[in-house]
Formats: sequence, structure tokens, C-alpha cells
Amino acid sequence: MNITASAVSLTVDDVDASASFLADHFGFTTEMADDGFVSLTRGDAGFNVVYLRTGLATFEPAARATARADGVLLVFVVDDVDVEYRRVRAEGVEITTAIETEPWGERYFQVTDPNGVIVQLVQWVDVPEQ
Repeated sequence: MNITASAVSLTVDDVDASASFLADHFGFTTEMADDGFVSLTRGDAGFNVVYLRTGLATFEPAARATARADGVLLVFVVDDVDVEYRRVRAEGVEITTAIETEPWGERYFQVTDPNGVIVQLVQWVDVPEQ
């Protein structure tokens, strides 16, 4: 097997709202779009983020067409999470989880897009030995 591209696809009620949120605050651009569908890219992300409108007639499997992205974390590892935290706050984005560092070295914060998708920015840091 040779994987040539990757994407995560999330079903949301308002495709444009989620797409605009990623574009406005995280630098993604639209690679392709149609009614009820948008694929966003960012050269350094390593994968596309795809939003599909809930209930889209062409969604497969059809039994899951009305399910919404729930309990999903869209995670981006960054070089300096503190800089990104200050930037996002300055842009007026409401912070869902304030910046914190886990005992295993995961320093992160979370925001939530207009459809309830949680976006988490992470930086891995050294933690002092105990």
C-alpha cells in the first residue's frame, strides 16, 4: 500500500461556518467545494479537513448521514503553543480549555468551532523529572 494523501471528514450542520473558522483562525484554504461539501488544505498540515453537511444525500453509509461530528478533536501540533494561544485570543476566539501542560509533556489549549468541533493546538514540551 502507498498512501498518497490523507483527510479527515467531519459531518456538520453548517459547512461554511466551520470552513471559515479554519480559514480565518488557522490559515487553511479551500481546495474544492460544492453544495454541502468543502475540502480545506494547508501545506504543512499533512492532511485535508473535509466538512460534509449533515444529511447530505450522497453521504455513505446512508445510515450515518445524519450523524454529527461529536467527541472529535481536530489536533494540530505547533512549534509554540503559547504564541498561538495569545494570537487566537487576540483574534477574539473563545477559549474552550485554557492552556495547560499535562504531566507527560503535552502543552495544549482548545477552541470550539461554530458547529461544536473542538480544535486543539499542542506543543510537546520537556517535563521535569520527579
